[in-house]
Amino acid sequence: MIFSWFKNKKNTHYPDFWIEYLNGFKIKNKLNLQETRFISFDTETTGFDTSNDRILSIGAVSILNKKVAVSDTFETYIKQSVFKKDTVKIHGLLKKGTLHQIEELAALKLFLAYIKNDILVAHHIGFDYKMINEALLRNGLGKLKNQKLDTGILYKKSKHIIYRDNLKNYSLDDLCEELKIQKIDRHTAIGDALITAIAFQKIVGRLNKKNMMKLKKLFY
Repeated sequence: MIFSWFKNKKNTHYPDFWIEYLNGFKIKNKLNLQETRFISFDTETTGFDTSNDRILSIGAVSILNKKVAVSDTFETYIKQSVFKKDTVKIHGLLKKGTLHQIEELAALKLFLAYIKNDILVAHHIGFDYKMINEALLRNGLGKLKNQKLDTGILYKKSKHIIYRDNLKNYSLDDLCEELKIQKIDRHTAIGDALITAIAFQKIVGRLNKKNMMKLKKLFY
């Protein structure tokens, strides 16, 4: 299989941090569910157009051995090249606010170093995953290689709902209500990442009642 980052090899010089990220996937660790590090993450953006909107902030928290590691978190704010004042009332991020903002490429470098080759978790992950990919491609890099899990789909599994037969689109607020999760710092990247991590733990607990579930079953 020929991956995109090998194309035009003579004309492309990737930065060391990207090569280091890719090298992390050369060795496949056969870990069980408890040994696997999951990364719950969220992005706050200028809108929902993955091609034209931009990431304002990224928040993430790790999950290991059935515990949300609140001491192992990630949070960064990105300088805004695209500004939409209508979305400020949702995320509260001003173009020139008091929060320290860094360039997009610098934020991506830090994020990749944090997630390594671990499994990414998000609510309706397709959007956040694609926003990160678009940012990577915009900066001359390749796409994420991490496996990913969607708490929206996992929640339906825990309720024994066949995904294709259920049109209800469970929001993160729905999960908070049904799983009794306190909505702390809702609509901030780090706040939503933490809420998603707690939801993920509760959902996995439902799916793994006998404590015998294999990691690969989460992907089925």
